Parts: sequence; structure tokens; C-alpha cells
Amino acid sequence: MGIIAVVGRPNVGKSTLFNRLVGGRQAIVDEQSGVTRDRHYGKSDWNGKTFSVVDTGGYAVNSGDAFEDEIRKQVIAAIGEADVILFMVDVTAGITDYDDEMADILRRSDKKVLLVVNKVDNSNRIYDSHVFHKLGLGDPYCVCAMSGTGTGEILDEAVKHLHDSAPLPDGDGEEIPRIAIVGKPNVGKSSIANALLGEERNIVTPIAGTTRDAVLSRYSKFGHNFYLVDTAGLRKKGKVHEDIEFYSVMRTVRAIENSDVCILMMDATLGVEAQDLNIFRLIVRNSKGCVVVVNKWDLVEKDSNTMRGYREAIQKRLAPFSDVPVIFTSVIEKQRIMDVVNAAAEVYENRRRHIPTAKLNEAMLPVVEAYPPPALKGKYIKIKYITQLASPSPAFAFFCNLPQYVKEPYKRFLENKLREKYNFCGVPIHIFIRQK
Repeated sequence: MGIIAVVGRPNVGKSTLFNRLVGGRQAIVDEQSGVTRDRHYGKSDWNGKTFSVVDTGGYAVNSGDAFEDEIRKQVIAAIGEADVILFMVDVTAGITDYDDEMADILRRSDKKVLLVVNKVDNSNRIYDSHVFHKLGLGDPYCVCAMSGTGTGEILDEAVKHLHDSAPLPDGDGEEIPRIAIVGKPNVGKSSIANALLGEERNIVTPIAGTTRDAVLSRYSKFGHNFYLVDTAGLRKKGKVHEDIEFYSVMRTVRAIENSDVCILMMDATLGVEAQDLNIFRLIVRNSKGCVVVVNKWDLVEKDSNTMRGYREAIQKRLAPFSDVPVIFTSVIEKQRIMDVVNAAAEVYENRRRHIPTAKLNEAMLPVVEAYPPPALKGKYIKIKYITQLASPSPAFAFFCNLPQYVKEPYKRFLENKLREKYNFCGVPIHIFIRQK
């Protein structure tokens, strides 16, 4: 699939144009400069051609931004993989030193470059755009990314230089799992994503809150094929004060809602904290599969029983839903990171598991007869029939004569018996008691 990269200095409207091209608010947009850091991919189509659009951080030198070196690496990587580059400049600011430096890099590249002059929202500014001929990158295309004015002309020219290829499946025509990596800030989410992908796909620094957007990558190695989503760290609501962090949290929550399996990262040196449990409850509430990954295991003093004790302590804190894989890793040492992928793939299969009604009744009715629901007010409850519902995650309906008298403890009993007989490890199960 062809790739169009959007590059330029900070705060010229790259993410606004990216959102306009992909048709959604995928990238965070704010008046503050330096909001985008990682490469952000989206899918678009024009004139019958489907292609990827890449949003990048602002290219800057000596700006005082702690992430500027890493952002520049991401921009250069995007230029290297793109077929067409949209170089954005700001008509209201004219040509800056950063624009000159970026133009010099693009002139030396062998890629097709389209000079896009943003914020041209009236006829007077069209005359101001001619100053950008100085950059030596051809005639400028005048656009207003906020309203979408002029984007059609850019796409008409851009798609001429994209090779024809089949559209990349995005879960519509082909079922590809989405695995989201979630957790508190600074637990190693971007690090494990980079380790699995085998490249510096996401910016990694010791500063908490480095990742802001939910960054989507395709993983296709060792017999696995899925989308890997690196997300921003989730802090407690009371500690989120900036607008940008609020939008980051919203995108992380949306990534959880759109995923099939969530990899919940924890810090081994901190243990299980209240925020870890809040994120776990959010995953369960959305009926997503879950794998718990305890990172930084190399920093923990260990003896022969440390891992077993730690696992039991985690499962106790996660109760009542404690049937979750717990994997201890050190991303820096690349220790057991493939176990994480294998566990996530197994949980995905467990989430899709469907048990035929005949086999389900054959296995569960004897259990129900041996341990029926307790009688209430002199009335006896008789469960006669069980079936699995057609839902994205495992859900079972038990039909009985008095469903209103079946209480939560007995539902947990039924769930535990289902888990004993079938492998639903890492997947929430929903039990519904219905009138026969």
C-alpha cells in the first residue's frame, strides 16, 4: 500500500490535516506546539486508491523540547518509508529557519514532495503563499486544514505517484485481532512494543507520559498476525489537569474499547497499585481479554518462590476474576516477551471459543442437578437448559423456572464450573439467568 507522510516544523497543522485525510479525530490537536511525538498511521482512500497516511511530530532543532531528538528520528523514518511527502508550512509565519532546514532534507531525498501551505483561509493569503517558491520545492498548494479547503487538489496529485496495490485489511474484510498495551505511565508499554516489532517504532524515554496518541502497528511474525496498539499511560482522574493528557486518556480508553485483548503492564518494583486495578476493571467492564505482564522483573530480588508468591498475590487482588495469565518480563533484557505474544494469542482464541449447545448441556446439567441453586422462600429453582449466546465475548444463558431468585454467588459458581470444563483463561464470562 502507498504511504503519504505529513511533515513540517511544529504547530503548522500536520495533525489537523492528518485527521482530515483519514476522516476522524485520530491524532490529538492542540494549539500548544510539540503535541505529536510518535509516527501515527491512518488509512484513507481517494479516486479508488487506498493508502496509508502518516502523521509526524514537528521537526525542530535546539527548541528546548526534551523529545526533539527522538521526534527528528521518527520524522526521518517517515520520510524514508513514504512514497509521497506533504511538506506543510504556515502562511501566517512565512519561511522560518526550521522550514529551510526541512526543505533542504526533502530536496536531497528522492521522494515526491508536495509543498502544502496551510491556514490559507481567504483570498489575500493566496498572494502571501507565493513567498514559499523560495524553498525550491515547486508550486505551493494552498489549503486550510481546519475546513478542508484545497485538500482535494493535494490528493489528486498525490495519488498519481502511489503504486497500485490491494487495500490493507483493517478488520473489515479480514479478522485481524487488535491487541492494546495499557497501564500506568512509565511501566514499559512503548518499550515492549518496540521489542516485539524489532524497531524503534515508538519513542521511549524515562519521562512519564512520553506517549500521547494510541499508536497502531501491524505485527506479523512467528505465525502471529495482529494489530498492536501502544497507548498513553492512564493516571488517576484527579491527577489529569492538562487538556492534552485528557485527550490521551480518551484515546487510550477508546483503544481498550476497540481491542480484542489488552496487555496490562505493571511495574514489578511497585507491586499492584490501585490504578492497576482500576485499569483492570475497565478492561473487564468492556469484556476484553486480558494478559497481565509484570515488567522490570530483573530489578526484583528473587528466591525460588518469589514468582509464585507474586503471581498468587496479583490473582488475589484481581479476584473474583483471577483466571488471567500473569507473565513476568524484563523488556530491556528481552526476557519472556514472546510468552506475552503467545499468551495474548491464546486469550484471543479463548474469547472466540463457542461451545455447541448439546455439549454444553451434557457437561453442565449434571453439575446443576448435583448442586442446584439454594431454595428461597420455600421455592425450588430448576435449571433445565443452557446455551451460549452469539456475542463477541463468552456469554451463557441458563433457563430456569424462577430466574429472579438466582443470586450472584450461584452465578459465580456456574462461572467457575465453566472455567473448569473449558479453557476461558484471560476472558471475562457473563452469566444470564432467564425464564424458561
